[in-house]
Amino acid sequence: MENIIKVGMADLKASHHPAILTTLGLGSCVGIALFDRTTKVVGLAHAMLPDSTQVKNKTNAAKFVDTAIDLLVEEMLNLGAVKKKIVAKLAGGAQMFVFTQGAELMRIGHRNVEAARKKLESLNIPIISEDTGGNYGRTVELDSDSGMLLIRTIGYGIKQI
Repeated sequence: MENIIKVGMADLKASHHPAILTTLGLGSCVGIALFDRTTKVVGLAHAMLPDSTQVKNKTNAAKFVDTAIDLLVEEMLNLGAVKKKIVAKLAGGAQMFVFTQGAELMRIGHRNVEAARKKLESLNIPIISEDTGGNYGRTVELDSDSGMLLIRTIGYGIKQI
């Protein structure tokens, strides 16, 4: 029997094998999928904003890329993952709307992906694949058995990374 664990927006979950972690509707949000190949401990975060240091209300660490990754790694280590064995996959970070003014500030998707890359690099967690950018939403499923990230899109089909 499959153990399917739903991860909401501004949420994160970690689990032992067997599990499938899934999150719906990654638009400009970034999905950060972490996997330890040896212990098969998995983690998935659905982060909305790149940087917690820019806001006053930080009550939800999962909302921000920087704090979500720290918390997710911590939860995985508590479940027996080995930090140096963890690899990452990224999905989402789309540009869902077109803006004419204040373009850089509004490019949340791009900024989320860049923040995830930077944070993972600082933790020495390699990104082994990603499906980011574009202008469409994604739904993802992370399989603890293989570490495979299944990405479903409307109009762009299904792919595995």
